[in-house]
Amino acid sequence: MAKSKTQYVCKACGSISSRWLGKCPQCGAWNTLIEQTVTPAATSTNRRRKRQGEAAAPTVLSAIAMEATSRLETHIGELDRVLGGGLVRGSIVLLSGDPGIGKSTLVLQLAAAIGKQGYAVLYGSGEESAAQIKMRAQRLGITGTEIIVQAETSLENILREAGTRRPALVIIDSIQTMFCGESDGTPGSLAQIRECTGTLLTFAKSEGITVLIIGHVTKDGNIAGPRVLEHMVDTVLYFEGEKNYQFRVLRSIKNRFGSTRESGLFTMKAGGLAELTNPSRLFLAERTAAPAGSAIVAVMDGLRPLLTEIQALTTRSVFPVPRRTASGMDYNRLLILLAVLEKRAGLQVNTQDVYINIVGGLKISETAADLAVAAAICSGMQDRPLDGRLLVLGEVGLTGDIRRVSHAARRVREGVKLGFNACILPYGNREEVQGENITGCHLYYVKTLREALETAFSFGNKN
Repeated sequence: MAKSKTQYVCKACGSISSRWLGKCPQCGAWNTLIEQTVTPAATSTNRRRKRQGEAAAPTVLSAIAMEATSRLETHIGELDRVLGGGLVRGSIVLLSGDPGIGKSTLVLQLAAAIGKQGYAVLYGSGEESAAQIKMRAQRLGITGTEIIVQAETSLENILREAGTRRPALVIIDSIQTMFCGESDGTPGSLAQIRECTGTLLTFAKSEGITVLIIGHVTKDGNIAGPRVLEHMVDTVLYFEGEKNYQFRVLRSIKNRFGSTRESGLFTMKAGGLAELTNPSRLFLAERTAAPAGSAIVAVMDGLRPLLTEIQALTTRSVFPVPRRTASGMDYNRLLILLAVLEKRAGLQVNTQDVYINIVGGLKISETAADLAVAAAICSGMQDRPLDGRLLVLGEVGLTGDIRRVSHAARRVREGVKLGFNACILPYGNREEVQGENITGCHLYYVKTLREALETAFSFGNKN
């Protein structure tokens, strides 16, 4: 009987080493080498499998015939937006997200939407029993007869059933619970995840059946398993959002058949996930007045502008070092804006505790919200409210200048749609916005932070 041997596999890049190392020699990641036992029989089986099949004949690029990519629309608008128009037949999609965020709910609603079109869906679950899936379906109001549930951890059995029934979509929930008999290791190990994903990829491409895989995430927020998992699939989706908020965002990290700049917005309700077609109205729904310490900004989520409220509260500090708290924005960015406000605008914030909150649990990472944050801080500190019809856009530089932002015209149009009739913009966006012929909105172009704040607080007197 052949002896088994031990090797160490990097969970970040998949490289193999004969001994344990603190740092991966290939990708340079620390503490990522995982011990794995391999038998020579399994290795020879894998090598024989790779040698099977006839070699593809080489073809000149100009002579390759183009074929129209067939898509299966889900009729869930936000999901179709992220996928680029629907599920591509024969593709493999990886869906990941934090525990309890709603991944299983989303895929069950997807299965119901596909089933309503008359297509069969095979739901392979290794985490829940058929009865547990039935309970969730009843809560969501799903009673479709086109959904076939198979509570199974053996990937071979699921694919055998899929080959017999020929469904339009195969769902694997989740890849960490699946077991492939042709590979060693327990379910969830690096070897099993890599082998199961390779088997699903071969099945999807050869049979022309779309496969959707649910994947777990680590405590760092990365997709669990080897990094090669993300390279093998066609599309990588990430479902994110705070559990305490109803707001959910579906983002595309990788998409071979569409853009990665789109995002889908959902709200979690008692009956499942509902599409959020007008998110800006939701964020501003409870803003009945224009209090001091509040400013409205249009941020870009992919290619979609979102209007959200930035709230700022300043109080005299009782500590030698004032306290700064930022919820929804980068803490270091807040410190920079406070320094610029004091140095370039003459605002004495060195004795004030400053608290910033982005309403609705939204997280802002772009610098286009700098001017709105600065205006909200100034408004809260001076107890002077900004006009409720004013939109503020701009990046604040260290010298106190206001830099241009991307997609300025699209942001302004979103504000006009929701009733905003004035907007403060960087002077660098003047030609872009004027070329769009936007009506119904007074546009004020500023070059410096001091000029922008003076314009913001004098807007109510001008109109």
